[in-house]
Amino acid sequence: MLNTVIFDMDGLLIDSEPFWQEAGKETMAQFGVKLTHEQYHTSTGLRTEEWIEHWFRHFNIKEDRTDAVNTIITKAIEKIYQSAEPMPGVNYIFEYFAKRKFKIGLATSSPKSLVDVVTEKLNIGSYLQAISSAEHLPYGKPHPQVYLNCAEHLGSSPLECVCFEDSFFGMISAKAARMKCVVVPAPDQQTEKRWSAADLKLSSLNNFNDLLLDGLL
Repeated sequence: MLNTVIFDMDGLLIDSEPFWQEAGKETMAQFGVKLTHEQYHTSTGLRTEEWIEHWFRHFNIKEDRTDAVNTIITKAIEKIYQSAEPMPGVNYIFEYFAKRKFKIGLATSSPKSLVDVVTEKLNIGSYLQAISSAEHLPYGKPHPQVYLNCAEHLGSSPLECVCFEDSFFGMISAKAARMKCVVVPAPDQQTEKRWSAADLKLSSLNNFNDLLLDGLL
């Protein structure tokens, strides 16, 4: 019986990915690297530390990574605070699950400082009964720990949880936690075959309904 819903944040609830992409590309440019749109999307969903480690290794950059990580996070938070918009259906999906008395949590790879900005910007703090960030965990997504931690904070079994994700690594994280996973990929990624591992794929949060919920049971 599903009684708990856990949401990812970036790219699912708020249109923050373009600003993470800007911050990442601007930071990598400082090291003489020009990331393509396609390259960037292969690493969507990773924590910033792992994102930097991935691309530094790929491009054989030997410099210290700490400053690059801090630069990306600072740039992204500023850009998201100033310009990011909610994704379609955010208010609807929170109301939908609140009316059905689901426990509601958030599990994100992003730092808590950004979570605070986004929850205030979207006015969703009152819905959230637990927030888990992978910021200080040994491993981020696709490792399942951030989802398992959130379920534990909510007092739920993983088998009682349905997760909403937009990234491939997030989907793998939720499935590794033995949870149901609904993916809402970016429009230009909707037809990719890799989403077949999800329990359900949507084009918008607005499209979720009772029939689809029953199909997850």
